Amino acid sequence: MSDAPESAPPRSAADSPGAGDPARGGPRVVLIGPMGVGKSTVGALLAERLGTGYRDTDADIVAAEGREISDIFIEDGEPHFRELERAAVRNAVAEHTGVLALGGGAILDRGTRELLSGLPVAYLSMDVEEAVRRVGLNTARPLLAVNPRRRWRELMEARRPLYTEAARVVVATDGRTPEEVARAVLDALEGKDA
Repeated sequence: MSDAPESAPPRSAADSPGAGDPARGGPRVVLIGPMGVGKSTVGALLAERLGTGYRDTDADIVAAEGREISDIFIEDGEPHFRELERAAVRNAVAEHTGVLALGGGAILDRGTRELLSGLPVAYLSMDVEEAVRRVGLNTARPLLAVNPRRRWRELMEARRPLYTEAARVVVATDGRTPEEVARAVLDALEGKDA
C-alpha cells in the first residue's frame, strides 16, 4: 500500500484497457468489495499493468491519523471513522487518476455511491468460505471481533446490494490468483466476460 497518491500522465482510452475517460478526470479503475478480498494486491497489479499509480483510501486515513483503523474504531467509534472515510474517498476521487481501492464499508455512504456513479468501478466478490481461507476471519478487523463468520455473512448481506449498485462490473475472486483477478477486472471493464 502506498501512503501518498501517485499518478502517471493520462493516456487515451484507446491505449488504456479498462481506463476511465481521461477528459473527465478521476480514477482509471476503482476497486470495491469486502475486507480481505484482495483490493490492495489486485489494485497494485492493475496499476502496474496500466502504468499508473495506486492509492488506497484506508492507507490515506492511517497516514493522516497516524494510527491504525482498528485504533480509530476503538478510540473514536465507527461513526467517526466513517466521516474520515467519506472525506478520504472524496479527496482520492478528486485527486487521483490511477487505480483506487476503497475500504470495505465505504459504499455504505449514499454520497460515496453517488460519487462513484459513472466511474469504472469493479466490485471484487468472494464467498464466506473464501474469506475464511484467505484471512481466517481472525485478524485485527474491528467489525469481525465477535463471531467473525456470522458477522462477515451479516455484513455481506447488508453490503452486497450496495456493492452491486455502485459497480460497473462484478468480478468473482474465489479460486483465482491476484493476477487472474486483475486480468478479469480489465477484461470486464473492456466488455469481455469476467
